[in-house]
Amino acid sequence: MKSFTINKNDANQRLDKFITKTVPLLPQGLMYKYIRLKRIKVNGKRAEISTRLQVNDLVEMYINDEFFEAAPEKYDFLRASTKLDIIYEDENIILLDKKVGLLSHPDEGEYVDTLITRVERYLYEKGEYDPKGENSFAPALANRIDRNTGGIVITAKNAESLRILNQKIKDRELSKVYLCIAHGYFDKKQATLTAYLKKDEKKNKVAVYDKPRDDAKEIRTRYKVLDEKDNLSLVRVELLTGRTHQIRAHLAHEGHPLLGDGKYGTNALNKEKGYKKQCLYSYRLQFTFTTDAGILNYLNGKCFEAKDVWFERAFKDGTL
Repeated sequence: MKSFTINKNDANQRLDKFITKTVPLLPQGLMYKYIRLKRIKVNGKRAEISTRLQVNDLVEMYINDEFFEAAPEKYDFLRASTKLDIIYEDENIILLDKKVGLLSHPDEGEYVDTLITRVERYLYEKGEYDPKGENSFAPALANRIDRNTGGIVITAKNAESLRILNQKIKDRELSKVYLCIAHGYFDKKQATLTAYLKKDEKKNKVAVYDKPRDDAKEIRTRYKVLDEKDNLSLVRVELLTGRTHQIRAHLAHEGHPLLGDGKYGTNALNKEKGYKKQCLYSYRLQFTFTTDAGILNYLNGKCFEAKDVWFERAFKDGTL
């Protein structure tokens, strides 16, 4: 038997979600059976799988020791790089400037050195993250950026901050602005574009249409041309809707694919310019809360920027 006292980072979770994270070796079917048979109890009483856990609740698990995974003596994240570009940090969040080429999360090709494993190592070595001291929580990214895109990523240091950020992102109470370089010159130097986007899950690619279609979602993209030269435009973009690959696909649909974009761009044009790196950066983030943000209320109205966008500097000094 093992027991777990619920702390702040574990609170407000459903019982089954907590067990799945805390005892990953326990099969789901067996977990439901053990809850039903009262071999898993909350505060000494039978609980439902949907029971919401509160701070200081005692979860007792009368199950075989084989299901409890021993904590490793060495953590994989300690093999990650120590390089992090921190824009801002406090007791609840870290704002990171993710560079092009770095994965946000591990995948089948790269497990060790990713943005989140670098964060885990950083906080572990600072003494702010102790995997042995947490039942189910680990530092988490509230938003993610594709490997080939750079920009600001928000890390939550605790579960309460993560829950708040997830909701605020869903409710679009954070404003993100992007910089990009697009092929060609725009007829209108600033405008708000509207179209319809449909995603192909198997190909991980989207298509954009001028008129509504079945299963296509409306997209709205606001842009302003900041500079132009050599048949390229430096453009600031704000997403009024947040869809998969929206900027890349929408601007390509308008005849202005991004420089270096191999998926929606034009390979011949990219080769002509000698660019393989995608020129897209989420460089500006503002917290624009319209409802209560709990422990993160102090962030409301604050704005942060990535100071060194590699292609902006190269565009302006003529080394692009």
